[in-house]
Amino acid sequence: MDFETQKIIHLFEQISAIPRGTGREADLSAWLQAWAGQRGYPWKTDAAGNLLIRVPASSGCEAAPILILQGHMDMVCEKTPESQHDFLKDPIRPVVDGEWLRAEGTTLGADNGIAIALAMALAEEVVVRHPPLELLFTVEEEVGIGGANRLQPGFAEGKILINLDSEDEGTFVVGCAGGQTTHIRMGLWFEPLREWQSYNFKVSGLQGGHSGVDIHKHRANANRLLARTLARIRARVPMRIVGLQGGTAHNAIPRQAEACIAFDSGNFGVVEQVLRDFEQSLSAEYAGVESGINLTLGKCDADRAVNEVGSEKLVQLLMAIPHGVAHMSSSVDGFVETSNNFASLEIRGEELHLLTSQRSTVMSRLESLTERIGAIALLAGAQVRHSDGYPSWQPDMNSALLKRSRELYQSLFGVAPRVEMIHAGLECGIIGAIFGGMDMISLGATIQNPHSPQERLNIPSVGRVWKFLAALAESYT
Repeated sequence: MDFETQKIIHLFEQISAIPRGTGREADLSAWLQAWAGQRGYPWKTDAAGNLLIRVPASSGCEAAPILILQGHMDMVCEKTPESQHDFLKDPIRPVVDGEWLRAEGTTLGADNGIAIALAMALAEEVVVRHPPLELLFTVEEEVGIGGANRLQPGFAEGKILINLDSEDEGTFVVGCAGGQTTHIRMGLWFEPLREWQSYNFKVSGLQGGHSGVDIHKHRANANRLLARTLARIRARVPMRIVGLQGGTAHNAIPRQAEACIAFDSGNFGVVEQVLRDFEQSLSAEYAGVESGINLTLGKCDADRAVNEVGSEKLVQLLMAIPHGVAHMSSSVDGFVETSNNFASLEIRGEELHLLTSQRSTVMSRLESLTERIGAIALLAGAQVRHSDGYPSWQPDMNSALLKRSRELYQSLFGVAPRVEMIHAGLECGIIGAIFGGMDMISLGATIQNPHSPQERLNIPSVGRVWKFLAALAESYT
C-alpha cells in the first residue's frame, strides 16, 4: 500500500469512527466543518444539512474552472444477527483482509465514506496542482436521495462534477435509474388467542445486497420467502398472524424476516414438515445463488392475533407484492431497465406497514410500476403513499468531461475505461436538474456487496482512483 493510499484509508478510518446512519449525519458534518476551518476553507450548510466546502485553487490556477467532488455522508446500517454493534454510538473499525477492507459483522460504510476520504485527500495534497474545488457532501442519500432533492440553485458554483459514489473502479458511469418508494399501511383487527399456541417463524441465511446493483443476480428476498411460506402453512392448517418483521432499508434486499403466527399445537409437526420440505425446495430453486437458506420455527409469547379474515387478506397482499426485475432494456443488452424491491414489512400496533422501492431509467415505466403496486394495495383495502421520487440521469456521450476522462484514463493505465449506465440511483440526476448546465460523470473505488454485512472495499482500487483524480485535477490547471 503506497503512501497516498495509506493516507486515504486513514482518513476513511476516521470517518468510520463517527456513527452516520441516514438522518444522523450531523456529527460527521461537524467534524468536516472543523477540518475545513482548521485549514481556512470556507464552508456552508443548507436547511437540509448538505455541506459545501470551498478549497482554493493552487497558486496560479485561480482562473481554472471549478471542479466539484461529490459524495454523501450517510451510510446503510446493516449487521448480522450475531452482531452487538450499535449504529447510534459505536464506531466502525475497518479490518484489512488481504487486498480488501471490511468491517466485523456490519456494513463497512465505504458507500460512501471513501468518497469523502478521497475528496479530503485531494484538498490536502500540496504536490498536486488543482483548480478551485467544491466538496459537496449530501445527507440522506440512502433514503430516496433526500438531501440532494432539497438542494437549491446556486448552492454550488461549479459546472463540472465528479460523483464518487460508483463502485467499480475502471468504469465511468454516465447515467442511472430514477426511483420512487411506496408506503403501504393497512389496519388490522385483532382477537384474543384462546387455545392456540403462538410460534416464531424465521427466514434467515440470505445474502441480501444492494437493490439496484444486485437486483439482477436473482438473490432471494426474505420478505418474499416469508410470504410464500406463510401461504403454504395456511394451505395446510388454520393459522393466524400475530406479528411480522422483515427488511431494514428501501435500497437493501432483505436478508431475514420473521413472523409470529398462531395455530393449534397439535399441528406443530405438520407445520414443521411444511418448513422442512419448503426449505429443500427453496434450496433447489436458488441453487448456485443462495447456499444458506434457513427456515426455523420456535415459540413466542402472544395473547392476541389478527382475525381469520384479516390474516388471509394479509397473506394474499404479501404474496401479491412484486419483487425483482420487471423489464430489461430493449436497447442495451443485459441492462436492467425497471425493477422493484419489496424492502420491508412490519406490524406496528394494529397496522401493517410495507415499503417498496421502484427504479427505472424510463420514467413512464417507473410511474406504471408504482401505480401497479398502489393498485394492489388499494384492492386489499390499504392506504397508499408514494414518495416524490427522483429523476433518472440520461447519458451525454458528447460530454467534454467524459472525453477528457477517457483519454486520461487510457494514458494512465494503458486500457480504456468502461462507460456504462447503472440501475442504482445516483444523485447526479437531481443535481443536474437543480443546478442546470452540469457536465458530470460518476466513478469510484471497487466495493463488493454494498448495503450488506459482506460489504468490502478493494484497497488497490483506491490507489488507482486517487491517481486518476489527481491527474484529472491537474489537467485543468
